[in-house]
Amino acid sequence: MNGIFGAVFLLSALLFLIFDPDGFLGALLAGGQKAATLSLSLLAVYCVWLGFFKVLEKSGLAGNLSRRMLPLARRLFRSDDPAALGDACGNLSANLLGLPGAPTPLGIRAAERFCAANNFYAADMLFVLNATSLQLLPATVIAMRLAAGSSAPADIFLPTLLSTLLSSALGVLLLSLTSRRKRRRKR
Repeated sequence: MNGIFGAVFLLSALLFLIFDPDGFLGALLAGGQKAATLSLSLLAVYCVWLGFFKVLEKSGLAGNLSRRMLPLARRLFRSDDPAALGDACGNLSANLLGLPGAPTPLGIRAAERFCAANNFYAADMLFVLNATSLQLLPATVIAMRLAAGSSAPADIFLPTLLSTLLSSALGVLLLSLTSRRKRRRKR
C-alpha cells in the first residue's frame, strides 16, 4: 500500500511540476502545514479522551461501568471470561466515544483471549462491532471538521449515530443468523 501511495505522490508531483512549476513548492508546503494542523488537532482530542479514560480508571468508575455492562456483554459475546469481556467492554466504550485508534490494544487483547478459549463467535462479534463502530459521540470526525474550518462541525452527530446504530444492529443480526446456521450444519 505504501508503494501505491508513493507512486501516486510521485506521479502527481511530476505532473504538477510539468504543468505548474511555480506553484509546486507553495502547494507542497501548504499541504504539509494543513497536515500538521490536523495532526495537532487530533492529538489534542486524543489527549483529552485518553486522559478522561485514565481518570475514569483511577476513580474506579471504569470498573463500575464495566461491571454494569457485563450482563449485556455476556449475552452479546456468549462468553463468561471476565478478563476478555472487560477488554471487549473497554474497546466498545472507546469506540462509542469515536476514538478508533485508542481501543485497539484492548480489542486485540480481547480477541486473543476469546480465541484462546475457542470462542470464535465472540471474536467474530467483536470484529463486527469494531467494523460497524457504533458511535455516540464522533469526537475524531468532529475534530477533523473543526480543524478544516467547518462552521458547524457537530452537524454530523445525528446522521453518524443513526447510520452506525443501523450498521451495528444489522451486523449483530447477520452474525447471529449465520452462526446459528453453522451450528445446525455441524449437527
